[in-house]
Amino acid sequence: MTLAQRNALFARLAEINPTPRTELEYRTPFELLIAVMLSAQATDVSVNKATRRLYPVANTPAAILALGEAGLKPYIAHIGLFNAKARHVIAACQQLLAHHAGEVPCDRDALQALPGVGRKTANVVLNTAFGVPTIAVDTHIFRVANRTGLAPGKTVRVVEDALIKRVPAPYRQQAHHWLILHGRYTCTARKPRCGQCVLRDLCRFPNKAAVDA
Repeated sequence: MTLAQRNALFARLAEINPTPRTELEYRTPFELLIAVMLSAQATDVSVNKATRRLYPVANTPAAILALGEAGLKPYIAHIGLFNAKARHVIAACQQLLAHHAGEVPCDRDALQALPGVGRKTANVVLNTAFGVPTIAVDTHIFRVANRTGLAPGKTVRVVEDALIKRVPAPYRQQAHHWLILHGRYTCTARKPRCGQCVLRDLCRFPNKAAVDA
């Protein structure tokens, strides 16, 4: 994609959704961190269902530690991998209290040092909670970047690095949200809605005609 095409792509996404945001519900960086940790291999809907019950009871590292692993599990038991996630959340809370005075650090290395926090989770927190122009590549963004030709790559990290280089600076802060929402609702995995896509003429996906048929 040329620079002009990339600018056009994001201009169109911005026109239909000027203020994109995550669909995870949160009020503080800590609430966002826990929600993103819980969202691995789970839907935002299922995570929000859990946190709507959990956060009124415990929404700080100390409060969640007071629940303990056994006390946390009933709130997240409907989410996939909830046993491992409960262990990671408790361990992350311990580390936040021990090393960060209970605050979520605005630092990639410190975030990734927390149990259960990988690069994608760190990128989401940095971008959404702290306004850092990072791009967290999930399955939706990976698909959109490859299909459109915006940032092709065979691995998540290759696509992430390509997006950082190719997304025009004015759009970099919100690019994560635009791309993930486009992948979630338009450029879907099994039945992409190419006929309804505002990016159709810019996109290099070779099967648009077959999808429309």
